[in-house]
Amino acid sequence: MKFPRFLRNGLAGLLLVAPLSQAADAVLRIGDQNYYNVRASLEASGALEGAPYQVEWKHFQSAAPLAEGLDAGALDLGFLGDSGFIFLAAKGAPVKLIGISRQNPDTIALLVPKDSPAKGIEDLKGKKVAYWPGAWSQQLTLRALQKAGLPGDYVEFVKLMPIDAAAALPRGSIDAFPVWEPYISQQILFSGARPLLTSKGLMPGLSSIAANAASVEPKRAAIADFLGRLKQARAWVETHKSEYAELWAKKANLDPEVSRHWIGQADMTVGPVDDQAARDYQETADFLRETGALPKAFKVDTVIDSSFARTLQP
Repeated sequence: MKFPRFLRNGLAGLLLVAPLSQAADAVLRIGDQNYYNVRASLEASGALEGAPYQVEWKHFQSAAPLAEGLDAGALDLGFLGDSGFIFLAAKGAPVKLIGISRQNPDTIALLVPKDSPAKGIEDLKGKKVAYWPGAWSQQLTLRALQKAGLPGDYVEFVKLMPIDAAAALPRGSIDAFPVWEPYISQQILFSGARPLLTSKGLMPGLSSIAANAASVEPKRAAIADFLGRLKQARAWVETHKSEYAELWAKKANLDPEVSRHWIGQADMTVGPVDDQAARDYQETADFLRETGALPKAFKVDTVIDSSFARTLQP
């Protein structure tokens, strides 16, 4: 079996984790979202070539249905935000946090229309702010309010899926839209929306590589190999941003200008659930509990699986 040249060193390390022969004939069912563009980065980089297992991709518009897939056992792996994972795990879903993704904090932002007079979160008193329970949109708005010393009911939360909120903001049906990419770039470029604030300095904004707990042992070798390939793919994207942006625009049916605007500053990396990440997740869980978003306290360390850390080390 011949692997692409840039993968050989990384894959050599994976052989120490689990023999690839154990991955043969396995099928990995992976949930992806546009924000993570996992499939696109692997295919564009060629990092998945030669994998001794099959990958069945399932694409989702948001974290909620992806979380349902993990909970139901319809997915082996899924990519979703830290708060989305915490809500899922806290309700008792059979999931494990096996890795994380970090990205530019400006890729999570609270947008307002181009003609909005708002200069800060304090200017949104009584205004309609879109959100989705358990998503970054809820966490970002609550954290901004807390930092400003304002109560959680200072704004009027309107429950909308991101795709619906994206249509509502230009129409004036909502006053603010906390969201992530590629919605941010689309709104900035096509409707003139502007970020009122971003997640920088407000929240960790970590992303979760989550596994269905029942899949970890029987598919360990395949999962370890896949994570190593994903790490290589992310590194490839960082050195081929323009090329990748064009390819990703075609695959996701996006305007190339949107793709270039986003990918040029995305800075996504993958890594293990290190001590800092574990602390960040716990702090987020505590914050969500304090604000009432999470119904009860939750200990994140009960769902962290660090057995893939070696695969994901820098």
